[in-house]
Amino acid sequence: MAPERLDFKQMCARFDVTPRTLRHYEYIELLSPEREGRSRFYGPREVARMTLILRGRRFGFSLEQIRQWLEIYDRGEGWEAQRDIWLNMADAQLDELKQRRVELDEIIDELKSLRDETAASE
Repeated sequence: MAPERLDFKQMCARFDVTPRTLRHYEYIELLSPEREGRSRFYGPREVARMTLILRGRRFGFSLEQIRQWLEIYDRGEGWEAQRDIWLNMADAQLDELKQRRVELDEIIDELKSLRDETAASE
């Protein structure tokens, strides 16, 4: 059985991304669809990469960080090297997100306090 191939529209729909986003990921070489004439087709590799790209974006990683991480596998360094880099990246991102949460909690407390003071002065 042949592996699943998605055309451009199907890929956009499957991942709920705009055509512009998909073209951008291709332009910066995060994705490399097969080309047949003017048509593009995305096989299992590209579907897996898109899943990882979107997951990485959700976690706050830059496209460049995602590219570097994906290139480890592409260079044949193996999944162990990719895993180790991923763990380091995840630890750093978790630290950054925790710090942002502390900052957001401080901002929320300050805003609530100012709002309560303003409401009490009516």
